[in-house]
Amino acid sequence: MDRLQLINTVKQEMPERRWLHTEGVMQTAIELARRFGGDPEKAELAAIVHDTAKYWAVDRMERMIRENNLDIQVLQYEKELWHAPVGAWVAEHVYGITDSEVLNAVRYHTSGRAGMSLLEKIVWVADYIEPGRSFPGVEQVRAISETDLDGALLSGLMRTIDFLKEKGKHIYPLTLEARDSLQQEILER
Repeated sequence: MDRLQLINTVKQEMPERRWLHTEGVMQTAIELARRFGGDPEKAELAAIVHDTAKYWAVDRMERMIRENNLDIQVLQYEKELWHAPVGAWVAEHVYGITDSEVLNAVRYHTSGRAGMSLLEKIVWVADYIEPGRSFPGVEQVRAISETDLDGALLSGLMRTIDFLKEKGKHIYPLTLEARDSLQQEILER
């Protein structure tokens, strides 16, 4: 499937406002990739498909996770996490994307994980700071992302964890592992 076909297919999976978010993530991911030595084409590809399953019915996502033996543990946590592993599966098995870096960037764009690749970091941060986002602290993370991708990621992860704690939500272990791993990476520099 070529880029235009992929865009048209993915657009059909979401409302217009979510497509506008996706376009913002695409633009931001390309900019971050260029700024930090990533691959802009892979960053754009991951950004195009990152939310492909975001608006699927919860029971459909749950069925996909169970039937395809995806990360079953995710079902014990917030439903907002579910679209990421489902989206990676769809990207591979429906859209024909075979690049494991791109698939992992989609798979971990909500949770993060320990030892994130450069592309995974780019897509996570791009999703967090794209121009359509407006919430307390996003401007600070945008400012950090001008010079420090890891710093922006760590700030975003910590803000996400704090937000979830304030709401009394269970925090997905991969998110905590992502924060801890990144803190260790930064300390070892």
